[in-house]
Amino acid sequence: MSPEEFRRQGHAAIDWIADYWASLDELPVRSQLAPGDVRRLLPASAPEDAEPFDAVLDDLDRVVVPGLTHWQHPRFFAYFPANSSPAAILGDLLSSGIGAQGMIWATSPAVTEVEQVVLDWFAEALRLPEAFRSDGPGGGVIQDTASTATFTALLSALHRASGGEARVSGVGGTQWRVYGSTQAHSSLVKAAMMAGLGEDAVRTIDVDPATQAMDVDALRDAMAEDVEAGLRPVMVQAACGSTSTGAMDDVAAIAEVAREWGAWLHVDAAWAGVAAVCPEHRDHLAGVEAADSFVTNPHKWLLTTFDCSTFWVRDRKALTGALSILPEYLRNAATESGEVVDYRDWHPQLGRRFRAIKLWAVLRTYGVSGLREHVRHGIALAGHVADLVAGDDRFEMVTEPALSLVVFRLRAGDEQTLAAMEAVNASGEAYLSHTTVNGVAAIRLAVGSWRTTLADVDRTWRALQEAAVSHG
Repeated sequence: MSPEEFRRQGHAAIDWIADYWASLDELPVRSQLAPGDVRRLLPASAPEDAEPFDAVLDDLDRVVVPGLTHWQHPRFFAYFPANSSPAAILGDLLSSGIGAQGMIWATSPAVTEVEQVVLDWFAEALRLPEAFRSDGPGGGVIQDTASTATFTALLSALHRASGGEARVSGVGGTQWRVYGSTQAHSSLVKAAMMAGLGEDAVRTIDVDPATQAMDVDALRDAMAEDVEAGLRPVMVQAACGSTSTGAMDDVAAIAEVAREWGAWLHVDAAWAGVAAVCPEHRDHLAGVEAADSFVTNPHKWLLTTFDCSTFWVRDRKALTGALSILPEYLRNAATESGEVVDYRDWHPQLGRRFRAIKLWAVLRTYGVSGLREHVRHGIALAGHVADLVAGDDRFEMVTEPALSLVVFRLRAGDEQTLAAMEAVNASGEAYLSHTTVNGVAAIRLAVGSWRTTLADVDRTWRALQEAAVSHG
């Protein structure tokens, strides 16, 4: 493809994206296809001869779009959002165009240093502790997802607790314990599995039935019981905005308990952490200054294309001690000088793309004030949903609204709640997800898209009311 042809096709690709965005409101939010429908439209083998890029764009419309659940749709309310924005997409395009591999500082100094500065900017916007800054003892790195951040935190915790022995001879010989509430993200168990501890090493702690936050007294009792039994606490994960209900654990209180037993404290604020750009929503991060590590995902609620998970540590020595390895082919003067950061030592992967460009573009083109406006808009719409629930006797709140997440149900019961939700999802009008809280089924409605308006919320509510007539 010549430079001029690339320019033409690039314009065509951007036009396709713009047209796709313009059509979102008319598309069913959840894909209406059955398993295998997309596969049947694709040839069994790759083409022997080259095809024009126009054919790829044509097949996006014919094959791909019908098989998509549209995460950028204004009425996508399931799970937490995977937000995108024009600035983030263009930033990602630039990253792909540059094609740099930033595994070590020497392979592209700008990849490392832009990321350091952008994460310092973001840490300042969130009012994170000074220790998390790049010029302090810790620092930040962009991971692909919060799941990787949790795994990395656990490896760091094991390195610190074992005095470095875990990286040399493994985790055998000590029965390690990891703690999280019953509402902790599933990645905590997966991290324990990948670290070689096994899923039985994760002890789940009960939550307060009303708030769904971790019962700190139960955590203290569990850790004391485990120590008495010869087990060794290595990490506690606190949730700031759990996936199920948006529950906020008491980080400060959990930190005190973790400190008693020398356990690493990892704060998972993957969804809710970005709300701290707003001064009035920083209270849920109270106590984060005691955390050993902290993660939040701009790719969820902060307009930054997937993947972009920002992860900070208080002391980078535990992190790099767990993961640093220097084969001869990567040796270079900059690394050996000790004056640079090599991000290959900050996550399990060696290779890494220039993810910071898209976050840099978002921070610059929206400004922190624009990001605050976006977050406040989502919270206001969620408040409107809560008002709608309160105004209809057929529905009831299951938990208090948490930022932009509302959890509610039909009073008629679990079967009716799930049937009404599925009717809305099947209609294509909106997409909602479910959870179970205190043994009852509930609907989750999470606002996050910058496209979502009051009219979208009202339209979704009308669809739920109609479904309630049929299933309630």
